[in-house]
Amino acid sequence: MKVKMKNRMTIFIVLCLIFFSASTAGLSNIPTETTPYTDNAAVEILTEECDDTCFVEDTNSIPGQYAVVAPIGKQTVQMITQAPRLDTLEGKTIAVVGGSFMAYVTHPEIKRLILENYPTATVILLDEIGSAGPFPGPGITRKSVVDFQKKLKEKGVDAVISGNGGCGLCTPKETGSSIAAEYIGIPAVTIAAPAFVKQVYSTAVNNGVPAPRAATYPGAFSSHTREELIRNTREVLWPQIVEALTKPITAEEIAERSKSIVGEARDIVFKGTVDEVNKYFTEMRWSDGLPIIPPTVERVEEFLKYIELPWDQTVAVLPIAYRETLVWHVAVNGVMAGCPPEYMPILIAFTKALADPNYRRTLSSTHAWIPYAWVNGPVARQLGIDSGQGLISEAKNAVLGRFINLAMLNLGGYYVKQDRMGTFGYLMPWVMAEDEEACLRIGWTPYHVQKGYQLNENTLTAASALLWGNNLTPATHQPEKIMQMIAWDVVEKQQFATGSGSPFVHRTVMITEYVARDLARGYRSKEKLEDALIATARRPAYQRAYANYWANPGSAFDPDKYPFERHFKKIVKDEKAELTELPPWFPKIPGMEKIHTVPVMKKGMTSILVLGDPDRNKVQCMPGGSFATIKIELPSNWDELMAELGYRPLKEFYLK
Repeated sequence: MKVKMKNRMTIFIVLCLIFFSASTAGLSNIPTETTPYTDNAAVEILTEECDDTCFVEDTNSIPGQYAVVAPIGKQTVQMITQAPRLDTLEGKTIAVVGGSFMAYVTHPEIKRLILENYPTATVILLDEIGSAGPFPGPGITRKSVVDFQKKLKEKGVDAVISGNGGCGLCTPKETGSSIAAEYIGIPAVTIAAPAFVKQVYSTAVNNGVPAPRAATYPGAFSSHTREELIRNTREVLWPQIVEALTKPITAEEIAERSKSIVGEARDIVFKGTVDEVNKYFTEMRWSDGLPIIPPTVERVEEFLKYIELPWDQTVAVLPIAYRETLVWHVAVNGVMAGCPPEYMPILIAFTKALADPNYRRTLSSTHAWIPYAWVNGPVARQLGIDSGQGLISEAKNAVLGRFINLAMLNLGGYYVKQDRMGTFGYLMPWVMAEDEEACLRIGWTPYHVQKGYQLNENTLTAASALLWGNNLTPATHQPEKIMQMIAWDVVEKQQFATGSGSPFVHRTVMITEYVARDLARGYRSKEKLEDALIATARRPAYQRAYANYWANPGSAFDPDKYPFERHFKKIVKDEKAELTELPPWFPKIPGMEKIHTVPVMKKGMTSILVLGDPDRNKVQCMPGGSFATIKIELPSNWDELMAELGYRPLKEFYLK
């Protein structure tokens, strides 16, 4: 009792001293950001003695303490009840499906093992039954899934083995067959390399399978010899497959795989100091590891002033976690990122872009597509979103990039080492603005006008890139030569190193003003420049075939069964190779005036932007993923709100 009274007296003295210090400084209240506790003992006493009634939403009442809300929405997918696992594989019909990462070696061996150990079983391989592909989100029907489930039923399949998951895109695809099977009461197991097992689990749970099963292959499939693949299938995979299909599912297993339950959007989820909030958010996987601004109710509500949407309106249900993202959650992540509240309309626009399936399709890949965005329209100039030298590093741009990073994590549910599988990781996303005034000076159309918007409308375009930097520096003012150099750069910067992936890829080409001015003398519009690049940017078919054969992003080819010469002929046919003159940057070799080349660009897949340091002759080509352009909606009282912050009226930033 004496100890408790002593502790309470200490609390009283500490609070009196704080109050006295604030009063003598002439403060009406104590700012939470600038007056944290400096007495660690006092913090420990408060933590020990206080219950929840010691904290209120007005965090100013206890200096240095923050009552914060969660940055994620509720899970929308209902969990299914999985069918019991099998007692045995004897006499059962088992489908072994999927064609990724050396499946042509592992799957026949799995069939052999099944029939060797269970002679009365029946095994159906991929070419007999197909596969489901990625499982669709709630309310979406995908024909491949429906057809696959129909075939499973027609053939009386009792279990499904799918694989092999060895990359960030193929793992969800192969897991999709297992999910489709579980949905119709058929036990399934997905084979994956060690780094992708968590992705198997998260993909299935996000799609309503509470206890997905996986078999872990020991290493990188394509790096192993045929002998290693067969040995590992027999000794490592096979026991796991049998156990996954026959061991009963337990309540503990379901609990382990299940996601944490999130309460109501405005609920206080934690109370503590800045350091404690940051530690808690990191432990909850709500932070990217960098310091965040504590998302208090007061701060979140400041963001809501700058949008004419109810706080509880759904912006999107975002894959891959299928969480319901409210306007509130967008604001919470904006607070955490350090964005000013007036950025809220831009944050909403990016969240809508993240809902675009074509845009987000690649964002979990091991090849590390980096999400980024650019802003067009007068609001970019009003807010000071930078379009000049060092643009992505400017503070006003950088906090928007931080929001994208947190949005990927909290709104989309992309977790590094689980769903964002970049082999070497990811750069921080970035945001920039196009220099529309420079566009008009040289006679080119700003990007958003190309997409059908009015010059003084505001848009955000979301994109993704496979690389950053490595600029081209044209050392000529001749339009054709600059175009040829850009075409060469385009050919060199294909999808994946050496251009081993898709033959066509989306690109953003960024051009500084005076290089664009020189180009405009020969190409009066961005569209004319794009046409010239498409005609010029061609790659020798032999190079393309060589890259796709020896650096294939999926399985390795077997030279004994499928020689390179056969693949070269296939590339020539499939990718419509033509006998053309050598590219302009090639040396002229007598007797080799023409060679087979393949196109690397397709109309409408290239965004051309004028921005960057106008005093430098630079071009930057970034291959990446698809684009999504979203209109930025400003509230009707925008000018009034901005005047209170010291901004000039929006119309002063209009262009003609």
